[in-house]
Amino acid sequence: MAPQGTVQVTYTGTSRWRRRTGEYASLAAALEAAGDGDVLSIAPGTYRENLVVRHAVTLRGPDGARGSVRLAPVDGVALTVRASAGVHDLHIEGQDSASPALLVEDGAAELSGIRVATRSAVGIEVRGGARPTVRRCTVDNPGGIGISVLDGSGGIFEDCEVVSAGQSGVAVQGGAHPRLERCRIHHASGAGISLSGEGSSLDAFGCEVYEIKGAGVRIASRAVGHLTDCTVHRTTSDGVTLDTDAALTLSDCDIHDIPENAIDLRSRSVLTLTRSKVRRFGRNGLSVWDPGTRVDAHQCEIHDSTGDYPAVWVSDGAAAVLDSCRLHDVPDALFVLDRGSRADVVDSDISQVRNTAVSVSDGASAQLDDCRIREAATGAWFRDHGTGGTLSGCSIDDTATGIIVTKGADPTVERCTVVSPSESGFYVSAEGRGTFKSCRVTGSGGYGFHIIDGCRTSLTRCRTERCARGGYEFAEPGPVSEDCTSDESATTHAAEAGPATAPAVATAGTAGLLAPISARPAAPAAVSGPVAEAPPSRPPDEVLGELDTLVGLDSVKREVRALTDMIEVGRRRQAAGLKAASARRHLVFTGSPGTGKTTVARLYGEILAALGVLELGHLVEVSRVDLVGEHIGSTAIRTQEAFDRARGGVLFIDEAYALSPEDSGRDFGREAIDTLVKLMEDHRESVVVIVAGYTAEMRRFLDVNPGVASRFSRTITFGDYTPEELLRIVEQQAEEHEYRIGEGAEEALLKYFTLIPKGPAFGNGRTARQTFEAMVERHAGRVAQLSQPTTDDLTLLYPEDLPEPP
Repeated sequence: MAPQGTVQVTYTGTSRWRRRTGEYASLAAALEAAGDGDVLSIAPGTYRENLVVRHAVTLRGPDGARGSVRLAPVDGVALTVRASAGVHDLHIEGQDSASPALLVEDGAAELSGIRVATRSAVGIEVRGGARPTVRRCTVDNPGGIGISVLDGSGGIFEDCEVVSAGQSGVAVQGGAHPRLERCRIHHASGAGISLSGEGSSLDAFGCEVYEIKGAGVRIASRAVGHLTDCTVHRTTSDGVTLDTDAALTLSDCDIHDIPENAIDLRSRSVLTLTRSKVRRFGRNGLSVWDPGTRVDAHQCEIHDSTGDYPAVWVSDGAAAVLDSCRLHDVPDALFVLDRGSRADVVDSDISQVRNTAVSVSDGASAQLDDCRIREAATGAWFRDHGTGGTLSGCSIDDTATGIIVTKGADPTVERCTVVSPSESGFYVSAEGRGTFKSCRVTGSGGYGFHIIDGCRTSLTRCRTERCARGGYEFAEPGPVSEDCTSDESATTHAAEAGPATAPAVATAGTAGLLAPISARPAAPAAVSGPVAEAPPSRPPDEVLGELDTLVGLDSVKREVRALTDMIEVGRRRQAAGLKAASARRHLVFTGSPGTGKTTVARLYGEILAALGVLELGHLVEVSRVDLVGEHIGSTAIRTQEAFDRARGGVLFIDEAYALSPEDSGRDFGREAIDTLVKLMEDHRESVVVIVAGYTAEMRRFLDVNPGVASRFSRTITFGDYTPEELLRIVEQQAEEHEYRIGEGAEEALLKYFTLIPKGPAFGNGRTARQTFEAMVERHAGRVAQLSQPTTDDLTLLYPEDLPEPP
C-alpha cells in the first residue's frame, strides 16, 4: 500500500551532498538518500513500511501533531534503529507476535514522544549493546512485553509509560543495565518489572508500578536492582520477589496494597531496605526463606496487615536485620523459625499486635537490643527446644504476657522491663529454661515471674513491683534465683528462699496466663488442656427423649434415630455371633448458625456412650484457630492434642471449611486436614468426628478434600427455624425462667419473626433466645415503674416488650 504522505529530507551540512535535499515518496527512499546529520520531516499519514535506520539521521513527525504519523507495516519489525539516530513524535504499530514493534540494535539513539500501540512480541526492544535515551514514550502492547532490554545493552528511559503489556511491563536480562526515571508501568499481565541473569542490573528512580496481574517487581538469577523513591501497589501476586542469588536495594520506596507477600525473597537473595514503607499486605510484609537469604532493613515501617500472617517471616535458615524500624497494626510482628534462621532487631518499635510480637521456634534464634514492644497479646515467645537468643535493654508494655518460654527453649533476657501485663510478666513452662538478669516487672495483673513444671530457669538481680498475685511464683522445685527482690514481702521470701522452699500451687488454668481470650488458641496450653469430663451416664431412651424435646429439627431427629438404630442393631448382632454391618459414625452437619448443631452433637455423643460405642461420650468443640498453628509442624501438634482430648467422645469441628480456604496459598489448614484424616483412620473406634458449617461451604470443602469426604457416613442438614418454631423456643425460654406469654404477645412474636431479615447474620435459635432476653429487659424497665406490681405484672410478657425489628 502506498504511503499517505511524503517525506522531506533536509541536509544540515555545507558539503557537495546538498542534492539530497528534497521530497521523497516513501520513508525507505528518504532513508536511502539520507546521511549522517540529515533531518527527515515526515508528513502526516500512515506508512506501511518496515524501516531500518543505519545512519545518524533524525526522523521527526510534524510539530504539535504527535501521533499523526503512523508507521504500521503488515508484519515484521516496524522500525529498526542501528545508529545514533533521533526519532521523535511517531506512532508505531505492529502485528507480529514473533517480532518487536520498535527495535534498537546499536548506537546511542534518542527517542522521544513515540507512542507504540501494538500486539507484538515486544513493544520496544533494546539489544546489541545499544544505549538509547528514551523520553516521554508510551507502550501499549497487550500481546507481549512492554519494554525489553537485553544482551548487555543499557539506555535511559525518562518519563515513559507502559500502559499495558500481555507479559512483563519491563524485562531486563542477558547482562543489560538500563536506567528508569519517573516511569509508570501498569496493567501488565506478567511482572511489572522483570530482571534476571548474571550481570543484569536496573536502576529506577521515582517510578510507579501498579495494577499488575502478577508480581510488581521480580528479580532472579544473580541480577541486581536499585530502586529509589519508587512505588509498587495493587498487584495480584507478591509486590516484590527475589530468587536465586538476586540482590535488590530499595530506598525511600512504598510497597502497599498487595494481596500476597509485600516482599518475598529466597535462595540466597539479599535485600537492603532503607527508609521505606511496607503496608496493607495480605500475607507477610517481609517473607525471607532459605540459607544465605538476608534482609537488612533500616528506618523502615511495616504496618496495617490485611490478613492473618506475621508481618516479618524468617525461616529455613534465612536472616533478617531490622534497625530503627517500626512494625505496627499487624496480627503477629516477627516470626523466626527453623534451625539456622536468625533475626537481629535493634532500636525498633513493635506495637498494636493482635497476637505475638516476636515468636522464635524450631531451633531459630533472635536478638533484640533496645527495642520497645507494646500493645500485644504476647511480647516475645521462645517456643521450643533449640530455640534461643537474647533480649537486651528492651521494654514491653501493655501486653497479656511479657515473655513466654516453653518446651526447652533457652533465651537470655537482660535488663528488660515488663510494664502492666494483664497476666504475667514472665511465664516459663513445659521444660522451658531461660536466663533472666536484671529484669523488672511492674504492675502485673497476675504474677511477675510465673514458673511452673519445675523449669530450670535462672533469675539474677530481678525485681517485681505491684504484681496483683505476687512477684514470684515457682510451682515446683527447679528455678534458681539470686539477689531478686520484690515490694511484696511474701513473694520476696519465696524468691529469696529459692526453689527448695518455693510454694507448690495448682497448675490448672495456666493456659489463661499465655494470652488474652482472643489470642489463647495460639498458645499450646490452650489446646492441650485437661480432657473434658464425661457427661453423667443416662440410658439411650432418656437422651433420645431430650433430643425429641428440641424444637423443630424433625429431619435431623429422624437421621439421628436411624443411625442410632443401625448402631444398636449392629451391637446386638455382634452379641449374637452374627456379622454386623459397618456403620461409620463420623458425620457432617450443615446449616446456618443457631440451628442446634452443637446441641445435637452433644446428645449424639451421649447416645453413643450409652450404647457402649464410646467410652465417655463427651464433646470437644474446636475450630480452625484451635487446630492451625503459625508455622510448619505446629499444626500437626495442635490437631493431635485436640484429637487426644476428644478420645472416648466426639470431636466437633465448627466451620470446618475454614481449614481449606479457596485461596489457600501457603496455608497450614491442609496440614490439619491431613493429620485429622490419619488420626481418624488410626483411631476409628475411639473418637467420633463431626465437621460442621454452612451448607454451600461444606459442600465445597468435601468436594476439594475427597480423602475427608470418604471418612463420613452421612450428611445431616439443619434447616432454618420457621416463625412458629422460633415462637416455641421463646415459649420454652419463658417457661424455664418462670415468665408467661401475655395476651397478644404470641401473635406479635409470630409477626416479628416473620418480618425479621433472614440474611447471613440471622441467628435462628440464637435470635429467638436474644429476643426473649430483650423482652425480659424491656419488661423489667416497664414493671420497675410500678409501685406495687402483682404476680401477673412480674411474669407476663406483652407485645410492647418486643424489641424493634433489626
